[in-house]
Amino acid sequence: MNDKVLNIHHNLILSAFTVMGDVLICIALYCMFCKVSGHILEDDFMQSVVVVAAIYFSCVINGGVILYKRNVKDFQVPLLVLRNIIVFTIASVILLKIGGFYLLPLNLSVLFLLSQLIVASTFRLTIRRMVKAYRTKEEHKHHAVLVGSKENIRALYDEMVSVPYFGYAVEGYFDYERASNMPESCPYLGTPDDVVGYLQKHSEVHELYCCLTSRHKDDIIPIIHYCVNHLVHFYSVPNVSNYLHHRMYFNMLGNVPYLSLYRDPLEKVENRAIKRTFDILFSLAFLCTIFPIVFVIVFIITKLTMPGPVFFRQKRNGINGEEFYCIKFRSMRVNAQADTLQATKDDPRKTKWGNIMRKTNIDELPQFINVLKGDMSIVGPRPHMLKHTEEYSKLIDKYMMRHFVKPGITGWSQVTGYRGETKELCQMEGRVKGDIYYIEHWSIWLDIYIIYKTVANAIKGDEEAY
Repeated sequence: MNDKVLNIHHNLILSAFTVMGDVLICIALYCMFCKVSGHILEDDFMQSVVVVAAIYFSCVINGGVILYKRNVKDFQVPLLVLRNIIVFTIASVILLKIGGFYLLPLNLSVLFLLSQLIVASTFRLTIRRMVKAYRTKEEHKHHAVLVGSKENIRALYDEMVSVPYFGYAVEGYFDYERASNMPESCPYLGTPDDVVGYLQKHSEVHELYCCLTSRHKDDIIPIIHYCVNHLVHFYSVPNVSNYLHHRMYFNMLGNVPYLSLYRDPLEKVENRAIKRTFDILFSLAFLCTIFPIVFVIVFIITKLTMPGPVFFRQKRNGINGEEFYCIKFRSMRVNAQADTLQATKDDPRKTKWGNIMRKTNIDELPQFINVLKGDMSIVGPRPHMLKHTEEYSKLIDKYMMRHFVKPGITGWSQVTGYRGETKELCQMEGRVKGDIYYIEHWSIWLDIYIIYKTVANAIKGDEEAY
């Protein structure tokens, strides 16, 4: 059997072993905590075990196994286990309650879930370590050759050999002439005409990476034909490094492949639906419970401490640069510079009550109305004044990317040190980088984490809140 095909089989076996191991750990821990609670003696005990195992199995299958993937970092393994446990917790509480099955007491449930996180993570990380050790052995490496010697092939070579557990052994490269940019550790094997002959003599080669341009199609087609008929995986490496020094992402539109500059999870309809549903439910819950109480308190104190309206409405840029009115509790005296001048630490326009609201984020709470209307999201890049958007878009590269998604009440930049006044350009650049990171790495779990950090910062106090 071809080593590459054998490796796929190994990955499938590894995935099945990991899933079954996770489920067995869950069953063992659940039985242990049921015994502590005394439920192990009840008649419906086995039914509860079966239901819990089935739910956890479904969550693990849905989460997938990433242990064998080369570009996975170790910290991602326990994060995936945590994600599985969060989904399992929600699903099991609902289904066990509906089915009338036994639920562990709250204290034991917390210990059970925490134990599952620790033991399952340890189990997966142990397997991950074994996979790394397996791949570093010479007899288990994937032998590859490169065709072409452009900068992207050199970068690919560096990636392949930089991490031993990636498991690559690069035999060398083919090109129309020797390349000065290729290191001595990657030997020159000949011209593209020599590729097929080389592969015929070296059956251990599993993969071929080609970066020749389309004008060399007469040389590329025979190589492809040989590869697909002799179990050698052919990969085309786009040659864009001569004009673009940036990571790119592969996409498909029907049967047509294309590359994008950035990964944007919220381009997917299902992700936008999840985020919008979360926004509506969260904002409705807040507006119908806590907000009326806050409003009454803010209304009374504001009317007693400063003249003018309770709410402050300001035009800001939202998704796709569209303008909308951002709603806040007014924290400053009515002034002519409200739409042009950013608040500073000792801003004389602020009142004492307004300063308290800004430090505790109370002034931002009416924006849940913007969220319900669809102008904003709970989490996203903070919307800027029109004047700031006009100015910074000319000064900061990629600034307008932050308008690819809806603006938020809070965001990744705000919980990672880029909240408040931007005295220097580098501070706004840092905020924009944080916004772009959020856009590229969005997940509902990241949103929940940012909300948690926002609340935690508000409780302990944020020096940048003014």
